[in-house]
Order: sequence, then C-alpha cells, then structure tokens
Amino acid sequence: MELIRLQNVLKQYDKGAVTALNNINLSIEQGSFVSIIGPSGSGKSTLLNMLGALDSPDSGQVIINGVDLSTQKDLSDFRRHEIGFVFQLHNLIPNLSVQDNVEIPLMDSGLSEKEKHRRALLFIEAVGLLDKRKQKPNKLSGGERQRVAIARALVNFPSIILADEPTGALDTKTGAKILDVLRFVQRSVGATLIIVTHDIDVARLAQRTIEIRDGRIINDYYNRR
Repeated sequence: MELIRLQNVLKQYDKGAVTALNNINLSIEQGSFVSIIGPSGSGKSTLLNMLGALDSPDSGQVIINGVDLSTQKDLSDFRRHEIGFVFQLHNLIPNLSVQDNVEIPLMDSGLSEKEKHRRALLFIEAVGLLDKRKQKPNKLSGGERQRVAIARALVNFPSIILADEPTGALDTKTGAKILDVLRFVQRSVGATLIIVTHDIDVARLAQRTIEIRDGRIINDYYNRR
C-alpha cells in the first residue's frame, strides 16, 4: 500500500540559482525500509525535509497518507501525528531526564499523565534504557543518547520514521546497535523507515536504496537478501 508520493517536486534556493530537487517523482510503500544515498549537496536532506513536512516544494505535490501537504494549514500538527524524526545530533534537552525527553512529543496529545508515562516507559524499555530513565543526557554515552532520540521519535506511533545520518557520529559497533534498535522498533509499530546516509553498508541494510545526485534520482533499486 502506497504511503508517500512525490509528484514532479521542484525545490530551488537563491532565487532559482540552486536547484536542490529537480522534478522528483517517488512512491514509497507503507511499512518499508528505504535508504537515501548521495554525495554532499546532492539534495538528500532537502528530500528528507519534504518527506517530513519541514519544507515545501516550489512546484509539484507531496502526498502522505493520501493527504496533499499543500492543503494543510497546520503542518506542525501533521508532523506531530505522522512523523518521527531521528537526527545525528539527537537534540535532547540537557536538563530533562531520559523519560521527560521521551515524553516531550506527548505534551499536547490530550493523553493523561499516567498514559504519557506508560507510553514513554514502553519505548524506553524497547530501546533498552529502562534502568536509565531518570538520568540526564550528559550521563549517557553517544549511543545511549541516540537510543533516547529513537524512543522520543516513536512515542507518538508515527506512520513515518525519518533518520538523518543516525549513525554518522557513532563508532561502527554502536552504529550497528542503533540500526538494530531502529529496525526492531520500526517493525514493531509497522512504521515506514527512511534513512539518509553516506555509509553504503548502512544503505544495504534497507529493503530499497534511492540514490540522488544533483537533485535527481539516478538509481532506485531493491537490495538483495
């Protein structure tokens, strides 16, 4: 079942001097695991921003779950319910505990405090940090902080998880653990996982790899299992 469709998406900057995305057409199925690769400046992050409703195209359509994003007045509300973000720099709030950081996306959810706590602890346990739920981020390793970011991204049960270089700042062993956690939780909630990466070994773990260069998709293939 199709979850995401981009139709003739064009995005330019500097009054048209820079074309970040050039007539992108793309369809992504629900529940799939997709990697996006390409050199710096190829348009990967711009594409991820389009998928996450963080930016809008100059022309063309971005349709997610049957919704044309150009018709939405409140994209922040759309993001809160549909998208989970995991960034290389995890952006945790330093003076809050692990549990409080994970509960942030639930602030305006209408859930009771008891349900917020229950759901946060569910995902903290899923990423293996239940024993550290009361600690502050500065007491955690880089890999542990990234796991907190994953729990926070998933606590709203988003239909799409977007990860921008989630292992880029980690050593190989820790990066592999982070990917295992992402894949495990993604499968558990039935979400679509899209990862931007420079690491071809990370990209090969996905079911499908999309290669972008100069704002265009130049390769789109399914990885062998």
